[in-house]
Amino acid sequence: MSLAYSILYSTTNTYENLVHSAFWQFLIIPETNDNQEFIEIKFKNSLGTPNEVSINGYGFETIRVNPKKSFNEIEFTANFKLIKKDINPFDFQIFTSIEQDYEKLNSLDFKIDFNRFLRSTHFTSLPKSKEAIFSFDVAKSIFENVQDLNSFTYEHLYFKVNVTNVETTLNNIIMNRHGVCQDFTHLFCAIARANKVPARYVSGYLHQGNGYFGDSQMHAWAEVYILNIGWVGFDPTNNLLVGTNHIKVCHGKDYQDCSPLKGIVYTQGQNRTHYSVQVSSQQQ
Repeated sequence: MSLAYSILYSTTNTYENLVHSAFWQFLIIPETNDNQEFIEIKFKNSLGTPNEVSINGYGFETIRVNPKKSFNEIEFTANFKLIKKDINPFDFQIFTSIEQDYEKLNSLDFKIDFNRFLRSTHFTSLPKSKEAIFSFDVAKSIFENVQDLNSFTYEHLYFKVNVTNVETTLNNIIMNRHGVCQDFTHLFCAIARANKVPARYVSGYLHQGNGYFGDSQMHAWAEVYILNIGWVGFDPTNNLLVGTNHIKVCHGKDYQDCSPLKGIVYTQGQNRTHYSVQVSSQQQ
Protein backbone atom coordinates (compact mmCIF):
# COMPACT_ATOMS: atom_id res chain seq x y z
CA MET A 1 0.00 0.00 0.00
CA SER A 2 1.16 3.53 -0.79
CA LEU A 3 0.12 6.93 0.54
CA ALA A 4 -0.06 10.17 -1.42
CA TYR A 5 1.15 13.15 0.60
CA SER A 6 0.58 16.83 -0.07
CA ILE A 7 2.61 19.46 1.80
CA LEU A 8 1.60 23.12 1.72
CA TYR A 9 4.30 25.48 2.99
CA SER A 10 3.96 29.25 3.34
CA THR A 11 5.86 31.99 5.11
CA THR A 12 5.41 35.77 5.15
CA ASN A 13 8.17 38.13 6.27
CA THR A 14 7.22 41.74 7.04
CA TYR A 15 9.81 44.47 7.74
CA GLU A 16 9.43 47.86 9.42
CA ASN A 17 11.74 49.55 6.91
CA LEU A 18 12.60 48.82 3.30
CA VAL A 19 14.79 45.81 2.62
CA HIS A 20 17.35 46.77 -0.01
CA SER A 21 19.07 43.40 -0.34
CA ALA A 22 18.31 39.89 0.85
CA PHE A 23 19.31 36.31 0.26
CA TRP A 24 17.45 33.17 1.41
CA GLN A 25 18.19 29.47 1.15
CA PHE A 26 15.36 26.98 1.71
CA LEU A 27 16.08 23.35 2.61
CA ILE A 28 12.50 22.06 2.53
CA ILE A 29 12.20 19.80 -0.54
CA PRO A 30 11.41 16.15 0.35
CA GLU A 31 14.11 13.84 -0.92
CA THR A 32 13.51 10.89 -3.24
CA ASN A 33 14.62 7.60 -1.71
CA ASP A 34 13.64 3.93 -1.59
CA ASN A 35 10.48 4.70 0.40
CA GLN A 36 9.32 8.02 -1.01
CA GLU A 37 8.96 9.23 -4.58
CA PHE A 38 8.87 12.96 -5.23
CA ILE A 39 6.12 13.89 -7.71
CA GLU A 40 5.78 17.66 -7.94
CA ILE A 41 7.09 20.95 -6.61
CA LYS A 42 5.64 24.42 -6.97
CA PHE A 43 7.59 27.19 -5.26
CA LYS A 44 7.07 30.91 -5.77
CA ASN A 45 7.44 34.25 -4.03
CA SER A 46 5.28 37.36 -4.08
CA LEU A 47 7.97 39.50 -5.74
CA GLY A 48 8.21 37.20 -8.74
CA THR A 49 11.94 36.68 -8.16
CA PRO A 50 13.26 33.63 -10.06
CA ASN A 51 14.31 30.64 -7.93
CA GLU A 52 17.71 29.00 -8.16
CA VAL A 53 18.13 25.33 -7.26
CA SER A 54 21.47 24.08 -5.96
CA ILE A 55 22.85 21.02 -4.18
CA ASN A 56 24.33 21.35 -0.70
CA GLY A 57 27.33 19.50 0.72
CA TYR A 58 25.25 16.48 1.67
CA GLY A 59 23.65 16.14 -1.76
CA PHE A 60 20.24 17.65 -0.96
CA GLU A 61 18.42 20.21 -3.11
CA THR A 62 18.11 23.77 -1.84
CA ILE A 63 16.08 26.67 -3.25
CA ARG A 64 17.79 30.07 -3.31
CA VAL A 65 16.04 33.42 -3.66
CA ASN A 66 17.82 36.76 -4.13
CA PRO A 67 15.37 39.65 -4.84
CA LYS A 68 16.72 42.46 -6.99
CA LYS A 69 14.28 45.14 -5.81
CA SER A 70 13.45 46.73 -2.44
CA PHE A 71 10.43 45.58 -0.45
CA ASN A 72 8.69 45.70 2.94
CA GLU A 73 7.04 42.30 2.70
CA ILE A 74 7.65 39.04 0.90
CA GLU A 75 5.63 35.83 0.89
CA PHE A 76 6.93 32.39 -0.06
CA THR A 77 4.59 29.52 -0.93
CA ALA A 78 5.37 25.93 -1.83
CA ASN A 79 3.37 22.85 -2.70
CA PHE A 80 5.06 19.45 -2.63
CA LYS A 81 3.47 16.17 -3.68
CA LEU A 82 4.97 12.73 -3.15
CA ILE A 83 4.15 9.05 -2.84
CA LYS A 84 5.32 7.00 0.14
CA LYS A 85 5.37 3.25 0.53
CA ASP A 86 3.86 1.78 3.67
CA ILE A 87 6.92 1.11 5.85
CA ASN A 88 7.48 -1.69 8.37
CA PRO A 89 10.44 -0.29 10.35
CA PHE A 90 11.22 -3.75 11.77
CA ASP A 91 11.51 -5.40 8.36
CA PHE A 92 15.06 -6.74 8.76
CA GLN A 93 16.99 -9.49 10.52
CA ILE A 94 20.33 -9.41 12.32
CA PHE A 95 22.56 -12.43 11.81
CA THR A 96 25.99 -11.34 13.09
CA SER A 97 27.22 -11.92 16.63
CA ILE A 98 27.05 -9.18 19.24
CA GLU A 99 30.74 -9.53 20.01
CA GLN A 100 31.76 -9.16 16.35
CA ASP A 101 29.62 -6.04 15.98
CA TYR A 102 31.29 -4.28 18.91
CA GLU A 103 34.70 -5.25 17.55
CA LYS A 104 33.71 -3.65 14.25
CA LEU A 105 32.67 -0.41 15.99
CA ASN A 106 36.16 -0.17 17.45
CA SER A 107 37.99 -0.88 14.19
CA LEU A 108 39.97 1.93 12.57
CA ASP A 109 38.37 1.41 9.14
CA PHE A 110 34.87 1.82 10.60
CA LYS A 111 35.83 4.98 12.49
CA ILE A 112 37.31 6.49 9.32
CA ASP A 113 34.31 5.56 7.14
CA PHE A 114 31.81 7.12 9.56
CA ASN A 115 33.95 9.87 11.06
CA ARG A 116 31.54 12.65 10.07
CA PHE A 117 28.71 11.16 12.13
CA LEU A 118 30.84 9.99 15.04
CA ARG A 119 32.24 13.41 15.94
CA SER A 120 30.49 15.61 18.49
CA THR A 121 29.44 19.10 17.43
CA HIS A 122 28.51 22.29 19.24
CA PHE A 123 24.94 20.98 19.62
CA THR A 124 25.80 17.32 20.24
CA SER A 125 28.51 17.66 22.89
CA LEU A 126 27.66 16.10 26.24
CA PRO A 127 28.81 18.04 29.32
CA LYS A 128 31.66 16.19 31.06
CA SER A 129 29.49 15.65 34.13
CA LYS A 130 26.88 13.90 31.94
CA GLU A 131 29.09 11.75 29.72
CA ALA A 132 27.83 8.60 31.47
CA ILE A 133 24.17 9.63 31.35
CA PHE A 134 23.43 6.51 29.28
CA SER A 135 25.85 3.70 28.48
CA PHE A 136 25.36 0.78 26.14
CA ASP A 137 25.01 -2.72 27.59
CA VAL A 138 27.51 -4.86 25.66
CA ALA A 139 25.43 -7.94 26.46
CA LYS A 140 22.74 -6.54 24.14
CA SER A 141 22.92 -6.00 20.39
CA ILE A 142 23.60 -2.52 19.04
CA PHE A 143 20.05 -2.33 17.72
CA GLU A 144 18.60 -3.22 21.14
CA ASN A 145 20.79 -0.60 22.79
CA VAL A 146 19.66 2.07 20.33
CA GLN A 147 16.04 1.14 21.01
CA ASP A 148 16.75 1.56 24.73
CA LEU A 149 18.38 4.92 23.99
CA ASN A 150 15.28 5.99 22.06
CA SER A 151 13.13 5.16 25.11
CA PHE A 152 15.58 6.81 27.52
CA THR A 153 15.56 10.09 25.57
CA TYR A 154 11.78 10.05 25.34
CA GLU A 155 11.45 9.47 29.09
CA HIS A 156 14.25 11.81 30.17
CA LEU A 157 12.94 14.89 28.34
CA TYR A 158 9.49 16.44 28.37
CA PHE A 159 8.08 17.93 25.20
CA LYS A 160 7.44 21.64 25.71
CA VAL A 161 7.53 24.51 23.22
CA ASN A 162 9.04 27.97 23.74
CA VAL A 163 11.58 26.88 26.37
CA THR A 164 14.49 26.33 23.96
CA ASN A 165 15.60 27.81 20.65
CA VAL A 166 17.96 26.91 17.81
CA GLU A 167 20.96 28.03 19.91
CA THR A 168 20.18 25.94 23.01
CA THR A 169 22.98 23.55 24.00
CA LEU A 170 22.76 20.09 25.56
CA ASN A 171 23.90 21.34 28.95
CA ASN A 172 20.74 23.46 29.21
CA ILE A 173 18.52 20.72 27.75
CA ILE A 174 19.77 18.02 30.14
CA MET A 175 19.55 20.33 33.15
CA ASN A 176 16.02 21.61 32.46
CA ARG A 177 14.71 18.41 30.82
CA HIS A 178 12.33 20.26 28.50
CA GLY A 179 12.50 20.86 24.77
CA VAL A 180 11.19 20.17 21.30
CA CYS A 181 12.04 17.60 18.63
CA GLN A 182 15.42 19.10 17.72
CA ASP A 183 16.47 18.93 21.38
CA PHE A 184 15.41 15.29 21.71
CA THR A 185 17.36 14.53 18.53
CA HIS A 186 20.51 16.36 19.59
CA LEU A 187 20.58 14.44 22.89
CA PHE A 188 19.93 11.13 21.14
CA CYS A 189 22.71 11.73 18.59
CA ALA A 190 25.16 12.87 21.26
CA ILE A 191 24.69 9.72 23.33
CA ALA A 192 24.81 7.38 20.32
CA ARG A 193 28.08 8.97 19.14
CA ALA A 194 29.51 8.84 22.67
CA ASN A 195 28.89 5.08 22.50
CA LYS A 196 30.76 4.85 19.15
CA VAL A 197 27.63 4.43 17.00
CA PRO A 198 27.23 6.76 13.97
CA ALA A 199 24.16 8.98 14.22
CA ARG A 200 22.91 11.74 11.96
CA TYR A 201 20.32 14.47 12.49
CA VAL A 202 17.32 14.35 10.13
CA SER A 203 14.94 17.14 9.19
CA GLY A 204 11.60 16.55 7.55
CA TYR A 205 7.84 16.65 7.94
CA LEU A 206 5.63 14.58 10.23
CA HIS A 207 2.07 13.75 9.30
CA GLN A 208 0.37 14.04 12.70
CA GLY A 209 -2.88 12.25 11.97
CA ASN A 210 -2.11 9.86 14.83
CA GLY A 211 -1.39 12.52 17.43
CA TYR A 212 2.38 12.37 17.65
CA PHE A 213 4.42 14.88 19.62
CA GLY A 214 6.40 17.27 17.47
CA ASP A 215 5.91 20.17 15.14
CA SER A 216 4.24 19.31 11.85
CA GLN A 217 5.82 22.43 10.37
CA MET A 218 9.22 20.73 10.44
CA HIS A 219 10.05 17.68 12.52
CA ALA A 220 13.44 16.28 13.56
CA TRP A 221 14.54 12.72 14.21
CA ALA A 222 17.72 10.65 13.93
CA GLU A 223 19.20 7.94 11.76
CA VAL A 224 21.64 5.46 13.26
CA TYR A 225 23.93 3.15 11.32
CA ILE A 226 23.25 -0.43 12.38
CA LEU A 227 25.86 -2.91 11.17
CA ASN A 228 24.67 -5.23 8.39
CA ILE A 229 21.38 -3.32 8.12
CA GLY A 230 22.25 0.27 7.24
CA TRP A 231 20.76 3.57 8.38
CA VAL A 232 17.68 3.11 10.57
CA GLY A 233 15.44 6.01 11.63
CA PHE A 234 14.55 6.62 15.28
CA ASP A 235 12.15 9.29 16.56
CA PRO A 236 13.04 9.91 20.23
CA THR A 237 10.37 12.61 20.55
CA ASN A 238 7.74 9.90 20.10
CA ASN A 239 9.73 6.80 21.15
CA LEU A 240 9.28 4.93 17.90
CA LEU A 241 11.10 3.83 14.79
CA VAL A 242 10.59 6.10 11.79
CA GLY A 243 7.71 4.96 9.60
CA THR A 244 5.37 6.00 6.84
CA ASN A 245 4.30 9.28 8.49
CA HIS A 246 7.87 10.63 8.51
CA ILE A 247 8.77 12.51 5.31
CA LYS A 248 12.51 13.06 5.07
CA VAL A 249 14.00 16.24 3.64
CA CYS A 250 17.69 15.95 4.56
CA HIS A 251 20.27 14.84 7.10
CA GLY A 252 23.44 16.28 8.62
CA LYS A 253 25.52 16.37 11.79
CA ASP A 254 23.03 18.58 13.69
CA TYR A 255 20.41 21.31 13.23
CA GLN A 256 22.87 23.73 11.65
CA ASP A 257 23.32 21.39 8.66
CA CYS A 258 19.56 20.96 8.29
CA SER A 259 18.09 24.38 9.04
CA PRO A 260 14.99 24.72 6.82
CA LEU A 261 15.70 28.39 6.17
CA LYS A 262 18.87 30.45 6.22
CA GLY A 263 19.15 34.04 5.09
CA ILE A 264 20.76 37.43 5.20
CA VAL A 265 18.56 40.54 5.15
CA TYR A 266 19.90 44.10 4.92
CA THR A 267 17.48 46.45 6.69
CA GLN A 268 16.89 48.27 9.97
CA GLY A 269 14.03 48.11 12.42
CA GLN A 270 11.79 45.28 13.51
CA ASN A 271 10.43 42.40 11.46
CA ARG A 272 7.71 39.78 11.79
CA THR A 273 7.60 36.27 10.39
CA HIS A 274 4.54 34.06 10.06
CA TYR A 275 4.73 30.61 8.55
CA SER A 276 2.66 27.48 8.41
CA VAL A 277 2.84 23.98 6.99
CA GLN A 278 -0.01 21.56 6.36
CA VAL A 279 0.67 17.88 5.71
CA SER A 280 -2.17 15.74 4.40
CA SER A 281 -2.34 12.21 3.02
CA GLN A 282 -4.68 9.78 1.35
CA GLN A 283 -4.41 6.10 0.51
CA GLN A 284 -3.54 5.21 -3.08
